[in-house]
Amino acid sequence: MTVALAVILAGVLHAVWNAIAKGAPDRWASFALIGLGEALVVLPMGAVVGPPDRAAWPWLLASVAVHIVYMGLLLVSYQLGDFSQVYPLARGSAPLLVAAVAAAVLGERLTWAQDAGVAAVCGGLGVLAFAGRRDGAGKGGTDMGGGVDSGGGVARERDPRAVAAALLTGVSIAAYTLLDGVGVRHAGGSLSYTSWMFGIQAPLTVALVLAIRGRATITRLDRAAALRGLAGGLISMASYGIVLWAQTRGTLASVAALRETGVISGAVIGAVFFAERLGPRRIAAACVVAAGVVLITAH
Repeated sequence: MTVALAVILAGVLHAVWNAIAKGAPDRWASFALIGLGEALVVLPMGAVVGPPDRAAWPWLLASVAVHIVYMGLLLVSYQLGDFSQVYPLARGSAPLLVAAVAAAVLGERLTWAQDAGVAAVCGGLGVLAFAGRRDGAGKGGTDMGGGVDSGGGVARERDPRAVAAALLTGVSIAAYTLLDGVGVRHAGGSLSYTSWMFGIQAPLTVALVLAIRGRATITRLDRAAALRGLAGGLISMASYGIVLWAQTRGTLASVAALRETGVISGAVIGAVFFAERLGPRRIAAACVVAAGVVLITAH
């Protein structure tokens, strides 16, 4: 239960940093600042705890590459779609892929109750993703950066490109979850794996954004926006650090599914900060997700 509660907390933290990225006036700058915030913490930490064991490095480096792709897909997704659409669709598609690959390749097996729980979580998240437009949206919504969100809080036609980008984001999430789930078990400690993985990924993220958009992308931001981006990096690192620790103590499928309960927090954030209405379908879907969590944690 301790592991389950920790992973649920990680899901909440994940929804928070994604909302910061979505609501930023300049999302490119936000992703660069998130990477910078991560780097400020993990680089000194990595020097203290030392590198992970040699067996973990192939998995770690592959994960870094997939994480970079994931960040790019997430940025595109948030440019094309609403937070209440993109976030649950990307997150909800990943656990099923993780469960299937973990069972077929790694030989992990869940109980029938846990299988039902994974299915309930994923099904509930799918409803959350596709019920948003039917339930309607509020008007006059503002983003977390103080300006009008790209959706403006007004219902708009669902862009199939946003759905495609979100699903590809889900594939990348499943890929790095599997890579890290194996890698952290060969690392000799989750802290060393976390610090070195983020220590390589975060500077690369910053460098890529600066190479594409230029240094002015960050320097022109006001103080409040910069602090939000840096805070997003700290929250992101804490969220995934918890997940990596949990993956050394639980099955990859159950950890992946429990983490995606953060979509419930995402729905609340969407209602409060992006003026996206919580309709009856979304409330029912949240209850299904909660029931799935109970099944996953049952023994």
